[in-house]
Amino acid sequence: MLWTECLTRLRQELSDNVFAMWIRPLVAEEQDGTLRLYAPNPYWTRYIQEHHLELISILAEQLSEGRVRQVEVLVDSRPGAILKASEQPATTTAALQNEPASRSTPVAAKRDQEQTALTAPAKINKKRQLNPLFTFSLFVEGRSNQMAAETCRKVLTQLGASQHNPLFLYGPTGLGKTHLMQAVGNALLQVKPNARVMYMTAESFVQDFVSSLQKGKVEEFKKNCRSLDLLLVDDIHLLAGKEASLVEFFYTFNALLDESKQIILTSDRYPKELTELDPRLVSRFSWGLSVGVEPPDIETRIEILLKKAESSGIDLPRNCALFIAQQVVANVRELEGALNKVVAISRFKGAPIDLEVVRESLKDVLAIRARTISTENIQRVVSEYFRIPLKELVGPKRTRIYARPRQLAMGLARELTGDSFPEIGMAFGGRDHSTVMHACEKVQSLREEDPVFNEDYKNLMRLLQS
Repeated sequence: MLWTECLTRLRQELSDNVFAMWIRPLVAEEQDGTLRLYAPNPYWTRYIQEHHLELISILAEQLSEGRVRQVEVLVDSRPGAILKASEQPATTTAALQNEPASRSTPVAAKRDQEQTALTAPAKINKKRQLNPLFTFSLFVEGRSNQMAAETCRKVLTQLGASQHNPLFLYGPTGLGKTHLMQAVGNALLQVKPNARVMYMTAESFVQDFVSSLQKGKVEEFKKNCRSLDLLLVDDIHLLAGKEASLVEFFYTFNALLDESKQIILTSDRYPKELTELDPRLVSRFSWGLSVGVEPPDIETRIEILLKKAESSGIDLPRNCALFIAQQVVANVRELEGALNKVVAISRFKGAPIDLEVVRESLKDVLAIRARTISTENIQRVVSEYFRIPLKELVGPKRTRIYARPRQLAMGLARELTGDSFPEIGMAFGGRDHSTVMHACEKVQSLREEDPVFNEDYKNLMRLLQS
């Protein structure tokens, strides 16, 4: 069976924890060139789509010799198909029930017993809903996320302190905000195993609240949410338009703050930019501390790739990590997806990972980047941003009004295109490669010394990566 073969390969590609928790419980069905994978709930489905769908699609196409052209991940709504709460991993959102459901299989029962023995009583364990892989030790820090990581560690030592309660982490998707917030929860449970910790997305908060209304268990829902030591809510901006849920969250938020219980929230935007939410709630988000998480710089991207490879037992040469990091710049999820694809192609060909394998694996990415981010495109964006003529940006004048944007454009070209120093120099009026090297070094030092310059750099990165 195709899925059985896929499982064999996925067991080799993924860590034991990830495979057992997320992949093994999936139910597969092949029909008309499509492999459908059924997951127990929407959260599970989204996790598979974001983290493993690309790798599964590659394996399915290869192992079926092209018979399967598409892989879909769906929620299985057939009778008896949904896993009971006791069988779901700690990261699902079905943990608001007070009593454990009956075990459906000896394997499930044994797994639950092991989890309980390693952690805490069943009621407390159900509150956790945390990914055990999201820890501080597995989080790769760099200039783009260092402040956020340090703040999360400080929160852990001063839980509920007003200066960082709530803690609001904001930035584009896929940069590690969820990892950091859950790292706080995992670390707290290491120190205080009986702490009441709940992780949920804004979407799951709405689903659980609506479900409690339908079942007449609103008071139970309120009690569960308002008796926590730590509440972690992802993608809070998704509460927009959910009026009843917004009101309930407002009161839950206030109740926890009144008791000095820690709240950590994430969003894709700074709090004051969440204009679609209730202004009263937005103002409360600003009571504590808001910390931005930026896209990782190239050094951090390299370290993320190397650490991910090492943890998975993969031999990834540093020059290959550098190449991948130069091509994939948007976020950590895309980096991991690129690495998974490289590993899959390497093992399929039976060849070690080298630049040839990496180039073949990322040929689609390279083609897209060639169309979207080029030195010429960077020059145009920088020229428009600083409102200077393009001919002056690449021209010979050395006055500061042109020199600084020119150096910035060269640094961005080196960061985003992967072009060599001589290639970038040629694009900037035939300048020598040493001039480009000096410009890149200058950009690095100015980012550390000049906050205005650093803000310009970040703004341009957002424009070019959007």
